[in-house]
Amino acid sequence: MATTVQVKTEYEAIIGLETHCQLNTQTKIFSASSTEFGAPPNTNIDPICMGMPGVLPVLNQKVLEYAVKAGLALNCQIAPYSKFDRKQYFYPDLPKNYQISQYDLPIAENGWLEIEIVEEDGTANRKKIGITRLHMEEDAGKLVHGGSDRLSGSTYSMVDYNRAGVPLVEIVSEPDMRSGLEAAEYAQELQRIVRYLGVSDGNMQEGSLRCDVNVSVRPVGQKEFGTKVEIKNMNSFSAIQRAIEYEIQRQTEAIEAGEKIVQETRLWEEGSQLTISMRVKEGSSDYRYFPEPDIPPIEVSTEQLDAWKVELPELPAQKRHRYESKLGLSAYDTRVLTDDCKVAEYFEATVAAGGNAKQAANWVMGDITAYLKNEKISITDIGLKPENLAELTTIIEDGTISGKIAKDILPELLSKGGSPKELVEKKGLIQISDTKAIEAIIDEVLAAHPEELEKYRGGKTKLKGFFVGQVMKKTQGRADPKMTNQLISKKLEGI
Repeated sequence: MATTVQVKTEYEAIIGLETHCQLNTQTKIFSASSTEFGAPPNTNIDPICMGMPGVLPVLNQKVLEYAVKAGLALNCQIAPYSKFDRKQYFYPDLPKNYQISQYDLPIAENGWLEIEIVEEDGTANRKKIGITRLHMEEDAGKLVHGGSDRLSGSTYSMVDYNRAGVPLVEIVSEPDMRSGLEAAEYAQELQRIVRYLGVSDGNMQEGSLRCDVNVSVRPVGQKEFGTKVEIKNMNSFSAIQRAIEYEIQRQTEAIEAGEKIVQETRLWEEGSQLTISMRVKEGSSDYRYFPEPDIPPIEVSTEQLDAWKVELPELPAQKRHRYESKLGLSAYDTRVLTDDCKVAEYFEATVAAGGNAKQAANWVMGDITAYLKNEKISITDIGLKPENLAELTTIIEDGTISGKIAKDILPELLSKGGSPKELVEKKGLIQISDTKAIEAIIDEVLAAHPEELEKYRGGKTKLKGFFVGQVMKKTQGRADPKMTNQLISKKLEGI
């Protein structure tokens, strides 16, 4: 009798992100109230953002500029004509009981960004993720849960309307991601882009960048998407990755067990590392969109669009490509250097001042980054200016000092600044590169350690390192390490 072999179905994930990015304008999207983060509750409010009768919203022109620049940076088509809509949203933290957003005519559509995942061998896998749309909208307020009344014992929530009316752009991706890692990298690249543009600080911990993830799974080879589930409440890139990985596993196990996946919104619980059901997902029809009657349509002229294009900086992906092709740096190096635009500016200024690109990269990624983390400061706050670092790489290359001496003087340079060359001259740390001088010191070391020399003759060749160390100790690290190694080898071979 023939036996039936069951082939395990393989599944793949379909992932898309909806990202809300707070724009760092000084005032709100439709009123003059401050957008300051951390102000006392309900102090940055006004009749417009509180939805008082008879008030009229007026679009903040800086919001339009920032939205268009973000759209351009994401390779989107900028709409010459767009409009605002009312989205009915009956939540207690939204005073008007509707949100002013954009629906069918957004400011930007059909773009993409490039993600880059660096493998363990240093190679980079690049992938384009489609951007469906980018639109402007106002933020809602903030509910603070967990209060309790001592008399009745009931719990209650408080509302802070400071955030109501803060300008946002919502960026909706295509469902082009297939893993939690890809989604986390997409979110990080978005953060880099808005920071490079200067349109947002992108701080997830302050809610300036908030990502909702849509995840579904389907059998490999199936064209139709599975039922998608939305995940909220992720406040870090690692949480995005872990939440997606958990949800992929949950949905896969449910499908294999014959259970039906429900379209819903789930919350990521960091403590328990799982998603829990929050509510059944609304459809766009539930929001009952209609054109916002109090704000005229938006028209972006060709002249204005061209002017904003000129103001765009070089973006992270462009820098990564240039560092690899022009400076010969590895994919890993370029990824680290371009993660923070201030670090990239510092590195480029060092190279422009004549610094060796690879050496400068190593110093920035290693000792300097460690110092920044330890002191909890930015690279713009250190005493070691780019021209000083360039000089440091030069005097290492020309043999004036060794790498060890450079590390010894670096803390003083980082805190006080100044010329590395002048500092080593002042401290008498210039490297000894004279052959005869080093040979004389080697002879002294060998004569001072007859027992170790006898053991070396007996076959313990690892003692060569001991003799090198003694020479470096005797010269306070000033002997040229390469020359010292070569001369000691020559001396010991002749014994």
